[in-house]
Amino acid sequence: MTNAWQYYLLKTISRIICLLPYPLLLALGRLLGRLYYLLATRQRERALAQIREGLGFSRADAEKIIRSLFVKLGQTFLEVMYLPALSPEGVNRYITIENRHYLDEALAKGKGVAVLSAHMGNWEWLGAGLSMYGFPVASIVKSQPNDQHNRIINEYRQLVGIEMFSRGTTELVAAAKALKNGRVLGFFSDQDAGKSGVFIEFLGKMASTPVGLAVFARRLAVPVVPAFIVRRAEGGHRIIVNPPLSFAASGDDAADDYNFTVQATRIIEDMIRRYPDEWLWFQKRWNTKWAGEQA
Repeated sequence: MTNAWQYYLLKTISRIICLLPYPLLLALGRLLGRLYYLLATRQRERALAQIREGLGFSRADAEKIIRSLFVKLGQTFLEVMYLPALSPEGVNRYITIENRHYLDEALAKGKGVAVLSAHMGNWEWLGAGLSMYGFPVASIVKSQPNDQHNRIINEYRQLVGIEMFSRGTTELVAAAKALKNGRVLGFFSDQDAGKSGVFIEFLGKMASTPVGLAVFARRLAVPVVPAFIVRRAEGGHRIIVNPPLSFAASGDDAADDYNFTVQATRIIEDMIRRYPDEWLWFQKRWNTKWAGEQA
């Protein structure tokens, strides 16, 4: 492990951050985010272009929102390093859950729960918060470009009570196993799905969209509950749980999966419109070109 030093550096940074008062951590995160906004030219410009196209904002309004997004990302980075300082006894100081009864009722069915979510807010604290509030959260281990970054984040997920699945198996098998074991498993359905996805209009433009959530809802009859995390103005986070989605089976699996995925996509769009500075606007959401798109 020639790059193992990165893991130990991050651990050292994390130990220092965990000693800080939370308000100071947020203030430092704001400074870090402002610096990130200035230096990450390519990501900043992609975010500005995509939010203007997706939501029709003026350049000035787009810059205000994307600047806020980068500030929040700076805070998110430090908060991820702060995960060892969280505890089930004190989690309500930092995270509140709205409408948790939707999750409780879905979990009581005994089939596990698939959580529809997106790359909004501090999604690592979404899993941590649900786990610390007593939900049996699971996470699928995915290969990341930097194995040392992956090493520390998976270590911290386990530290906050998240069960890890999948080493040596495909993500599909791991997800099915987690759900069959009655776990709460997040599905982030806002990324480009490449050639394996279906094209659905997303923020006014056709985008390749993953259908895995729909397949699990159909094959395993697993409840699907939307849940997102956004920042509170006074500091900390709100987990917003929405009513469960219903899967309408007509016998045409492909059409049913498509319709369910459209339903899920509209929920994500609505959250992005409500909290535009919480979504990761610089991700390459529309990377896969639609066949009907003009050259």
